[in-house]
Amino acid sequence: MNRQARYINVGDGHLLYVETQGAATALPVIVLHDGPGYGCRGGDRRLLAGLPYRQVCVDQRGAGRSVPAGSIEANTTLDVVADLEAVREALGIPAWVIVGGGWGSLLALIYAQLFTERTRGLVLHGIFLASPEEIASTLAGFSQWLAAVAPDFCDKSGLTAEVGIAAPKSRLIEALSEPSPLAQHLTGYWRDYRRQQVGLPPATVEPDAGQLAQAALQIHYLSHGYFLRPGQLLAGIRHLRHLPAVIVQGSTDPFCPPANAEILHRHWPEATWMPLRNAGHGPADPAIARALRKGVAWVADNEACEVSGS
Repeated sequence: MNRQARYINVGDGHLLYVETQGAATALPVIVLHDGPGYGCRGGDRRLLAGLPYRQVCVDQRGAGRSVPAGSIEANTTLDVVADLEAVREALGIPAWVIVGGGWGSLLALIYAQLFTERTRGLVLHGIFLASPEEIASTLAGFSQWLAAVAPDFCDKSGLTAEVGIAAPKSRLIEALSEPSPLAQHLTGYWRDYRRQQVGLPPATVEPDAGQLAQAALQIHYLSHGYFLRPGQLLAGIRHLRHLPAVIVQGSTDPFCPPANAEILHRHWPEATWMPLRNAGHGPADPAIARALRKGVAWVADNEACEVSGS
């Protein structure tokens, strides 16, 4: 499989864990993980195993095996996108195909807008646009769930006035962000909320260091609107319409509803549209993984035709 791992220093005290597999001469494909904070998982790393590509997986700042874990210092969307370019240069890759899902789909779009000449095509899935509506929906969903499962906790913590309604985010975000016993309890509830979204039962133990690091990054980005201006992401799509692209979206995605992908496709009608019935979120879903492999092959063939002039 020719898998290799290394750490790349991107500055600001951050070391990124980078894993590659496949022949150095094969078509390079970077797979951007979901998050923020998750790091590359099994489905990401296995996505293109055994296929004729050079796959690159990067644990983003503070995520996965990158260090320092959970650090929010010098950790913004633009920092993470700049890191991807630093990784490309360090690996000596002229340009690559980008696969990204969820948070990774947002990063893929921003990277392609800033470094279009380094982008050979995109395969996006589980579309996340970080719109004000998505952020408000996330906070309202968590608040409503928290009110249902932990009413006594909400009452004692002073969050009763906010939970269960689309209330101003300041108090809830403040409570999640501040280093206190309340924040640690809320982090545990946040973890269980995310688990129930994919049909898993609540955890039976306190959050471990990795889960705390994930939550720290998720709350950091959520509280800052993912460091984007409203409408900024979609406005830049006009610069990408010449690139081969595929949009994959599962109809039962619990995190990124199909409406997001439909909005993106309306702004990018040239992209190939691949809706999947009864498919969920991410390459751990076999249907999503198959579609992503087909998407990469399609982009590779399309890009090769353009290069050859046929």
